[in-house]
Amino acid sequence: ATIGNMSPEYGATCGFFPVDAETLRYLTATGRPAAQVELVEQYCRAQDLFREDGTRDPEFSDLLTLDLRSVEASLAGPRRPQDRVPLAEVKNSLEQAFGEQFPSGRKAKERMDWESAASGETARPPADAAPVDPRPKSAVVALNGHRSELTHGSVVIAAITSCTNTSNPSVMLGAGLLARNAVERGLTVAPYVKTSLAPGSRAVVDYLRRADLLRYLEALHFDLVGFGCTTCIGNSGPLPEPVAEAVDENGLVVAAVLSGNRNFEGRIHPQVRASYLASPPLVVAFALAATVDIDLRTEPLGRDSSGRPVYLADIWPTSEDVQKTVAGAIDSDIFKETYEHIFDGEERWAALNVPTGALWEWDDASTYLREPPFVRGIAAEPPAVRDISGARVLVMVGDSVTTDHISPAGSIAPGSPAAKYLTDHGIDRRDFNSYGSRRGNHEVMVRGTFANVRLRNELVPGVEGGWTRHFPDEEGMTIYDAAVRYQDEGVPLIVITGKEYGTGSSRDWAAKGVSLLGVRAVIAESYERIHRSNLVG
Repeated sequence: ATIGNMSPEYGATCGFFPVDAETLRYLTATGRPAAQVELVEQYCRAQDLFREDGTRDPEFSDLLTLDLRSVEASLAGPRRPQDRVPLAEVKNSLEQAFGEQFPSGRKAKERMDWESAASGETARPPADAAPVDPRPKSAVVALNGHRSELTHGSVVIAAITSCTNTSNPSVMLGAGLLARNAVERGLTVAPYVKTSLAPGSRAVVDYLRRADLLRYLEALHFDLVGFGCTTCIGNSGPLPEPVAEAVDENGLVVAAVLSGNRNFEGRIHPQVRASYLASPPLVVAFALAATVDIDLRTEPLGRDSSGRPVYLADIWPTSEDVQKTVAGAIDSDIFKETYEHIFDGEERWAALNVPTGALWEWDDASTYLREPPFVRGIAAEPPAVRDISGARVLVMVGDSVTTDHISPAGSIAPGSPAAKYLTDHGIDRRDFNSYGSRRGNHEVMVRGTFANVRLRNELVPGVEGGWTRHFPDEEGMTIYDAAVRYQDEGVPLIVITGKEYGTGSSRDWAAKGVSLLGVRAVIAESYERIHRSNLVG
């Protein structure tokens, strides 16, 4: 499931694995009725989709081989899920990604001065400035009665989150076993590490509890925060205030380690520049280490109650331990009991007033669901393609601009056009929620287009975020405000970009939002295939 879910990142429409005996065993173990399992097997055999020893290999246009002996413990990051980092190289990857010149290299005051003046008639982006010295910095923060030192590479978010690998019992129980071993050795998690447990299934909590492992995760503060997308879609919530202030004031490149499957820039948290994808056991390990500036193969995670160093190898569960725990903790009853009432919901869900009728009744007062303009008056035939003349460039970016850069899914930054819209509609800052949760409101989503805090628009060199210049006066302003002004002036817009434009999640708003801004064409050296079809369609 994890490999299939990552197919856009490696350029495929889908990832397919043939049905085999292990598939049938999984269906049985997760509580599917015997008749359904039998039907799956018979259908797949009849369609030549079932694979077993002796099955003829399909004919492929290309064949790749993998020597399983070459597989090693790895993470992905710190800015893209396709960038594999062997465990031994994580320590060096941070410096390689951010060492030459931090994207925050421009002095914070210069940028804030320009942003605060961007609405003025003569506002201009600041001239190029020397980058901040990239050598390690540090800041001391006080949390829960403890004083801790934050540096480049400090882990401030460690999340076992609800993407597909939390549906794998072996890695979830493996994380619990590692937590048990760590607690028994006296290891703890630093107070500045924001930890969370958000599996994709309620059954995970049941089998962790049955294996008596949930309490060890909780002892390391991996407390259950819910079920569903959390940190992997930018819903980790704010960092503790002392941590957030230390990061901003000192320009620290801090890290998140999560068991999600996407970590594009600005997606996980606006103040966290480095994000690494890892298995659930490694998430726990890096939470204990509290830094990615470490080689977990050779350096200790911490020290036990006697002051002796504890290494990852000392607490890593054996394959036999994991297999024995899986066998003892999981049976079909867990899944049957979990999903028997899955659609009932809790009291507040059951109390919701559900409208009736064949068509949805739009509520003009809603800030979550609004009727978008592109569904009104749709003609039977698409309009004819028209020439574009007198266009201006709204955004000019480089290579590997992802759909997360184009249409963020994470938190809505205070002071942004989307935040102003919500504030004007009576929404308190604490209730802004995220772009992902408000994707049913085009007014929010169009204001969030190109609003990623890590976007680097070459029209405003040295400045990060959703900023641009309006031409011909060259006034600095937000991309949304510039687009509105251009629309008032009747000026069509274009976007110029480099290679691999639109990689990442096949997010529909990355095409719809750009269109609503008034962009008539995206000129790129190359496009991600799925996003290109979204732009055309």
